[in-house]
Amino acid sequence: MESLNHHEISQLMLSLAVLLGFSRLLGEFARKLQQPSVVGELLAGVLLGPTLLGRFAPEWHAALFPAQGHVAVVFSGMTTLAITLFLLVAGMEVDLSSAWRQGAVAFKVGLLGMLVPFIVGFAGAWFTPRLMGAHADADHLIFALFFATALSISALPVIARTLMDLNLYRSDLGMVIVSAAVFNDLVGWIVFALILGLMGSDGNSGGTIWLTIILTLAFSFGMLTVGRSLIHRILPYIQTHTHWPGGVLSFAFCITLLGAALTEWIGVHAIFGAFLVGVAIGDSSHLREQTRSTIDHFVSFIFAPLFFGSIGLHIDFTAHFDVALVATVLAIACTTKLAGCWAGAWWAGMSRRHRWAVGFGMNARGAMEIILGLLALQAGVIRMRLFVALVVMAIVTSMLSGPLMQRVLARRRLKNVAGLLNSERFIRSLRGRTRNEVIRELAAVACSGTSLNVNDVERAVLQREETMPTAIGNAAALPHSHLDGLTFPIAAIGLSEAGVDFNSPDGVPVHVVIMILTPHRDSAVQLEILADLAGLFRSPGVLEKVQRAADFSELLAALKTEENFEIDGEKKTLGSSIDGTALVRN
Repeated sequence: MESLNHHEISQLMLSLAVLLGFSRLLGEFARKLQQPSVVGELLAGVLLGPTLLGRFAPEWHAALFPAQGHVAVVFSGMTTLAITLFLLVAGMEVDLSSAWRQGAVAFKVGLLGMLVPFIVGFAGAWFTPRLMGAHADADHLIFALFFATALSISALPVIARTLMDLNLYRSDLGMVIVSAAVFNDLVGWIVFALILGLMGSDGNSGGTIWLTIILTLAFSFGMLTVGRSLIHRILPYIQTHTHWPGGVLSFAFCITLLGAALTEWIGVHAIFGAFLVGVAIGDSSHLREQTRSTIDHFVSFIFAPLFFGSIGLHIDFTAHFDVALVATVLAIACTTKLAGCWAGAWWAGMSRRHRWAVGFGMNARGAMEIILGLLALQAGVIRMRLFVALVVMAIVTSMLSGPLMQRVLARRRLKNVAGLLNSERFIRSLRGRTRNEVIRELAAVACSGTSLNVNDVERAVLQREETMPTAIGNAAALPHSHLDGLTFPIAAIGLSEAGVDFNSPDGVPVHVVIMILTPHRDSAVQLEILADLAGLFRSPGVLEKVQRAADFSELLAALKTEENFEIDGEKKTLGSSIDGTALVRN
């Protein structure tokens, strides 16, 4: 049996170590500069590839990253595995249940947010293919379909990380954006899977092409229905009878590889199978947030840097950078996505500020565009010029999404979060031992002195909790809801010495629960309060100070001493404008 010799094994290990280490180093440096990690990881590949190292030290580049031979084949297999697992994580971000609960609002935003870029992109590529970067031998229909899909798809992982960084992920606005992106990406990836089938159909009969399309649709439908249900039933058994979290991780990776193998056999790329398996796994309520976070960290900090770093290893970005094409692709991508999402949000009756926020949030393309472009490049549908333009567009839109959302949602200053509390809505020792019991307990004190019905409030908060857990980590949870008939925001806070399971992303029991009730017509105030509280509980030591409060006076004192708190070494003030940009990888 043929295998790597000692020299080739050394060469492979060295190349993987150099690429991973350099990608992670520059990824962390990018985050320090408040830029997406993927920017640094792509830059690592550019510096180690023909753009820099290959130009000034070609013998070193060839020795580290050979273009041919056994090492190159194994290296290619490693990067294929990396992107397959990355699409598992991207699929796990898709919460079908949450998207369904958002109903018509998310559907309208997602539909127009994809339809407008698709129509404009297809028309542009069909009538002016050369202007859009098509090469002379490109298949006219496949190129137009690819270009339209590349413009219409968003990057759900980027959007989610952007909202998390702005402390808006668990807000109602955040849920609309995420749910619209779920619809957008799910439909977009199914369409692209069909295009992949057409890409690989050269020389095949029409019957074979249709067989590939039918099998792709059948796999998609089966995985999102029967497969999703089976995974939901199997997960509790695995969690009960295997070592946690190793059993769930092994199960997730195993069925991901099986799904990837099946879609590759069908005739579309393996990553599509991994994506749909991720959707099925991530949608199960039995998957703990901590397990989801463990899978995300394992893939995002080991495999993803290898993939994104490898992109630049064999591409000379300076030689293929076309300023006119980059500007054209960027302008069309941004204007069509913003127009489509803005129109969808207007159709759904959202406020003017929220229409723009939805548009800027959905405009983030990130790794999804790069992956689509790379597959099209490998299939010969596009050439280097257009691929480089798509990479630049993906990076620029990801970098702008957070700051533009921050600007359009520039919040009015609250007097302070502590001012929303009073002694009648403070419970020093919560009696409840479950999430539902605690919410019922806090709903009772929140309604005291108001005309609100306790049962209605409890039902509304629990319904919101089912959409997405409101635990923010650091032993804190912020259950909340909009309510009709409420004219001003209300907050109720309770402390639990034993801790309550709120399905927290860090797996830590919740000891501080703050219920936020806001007027239905004033969604902006909810964003302000949630963002401020999420920022507050990032501050080191705030949990201990709040937990030590023996009565309401000491609680207020603890909160007011934290009114000026630090995040990443920078002073913040409660009620100040949203801080930060999207520190995202994907």
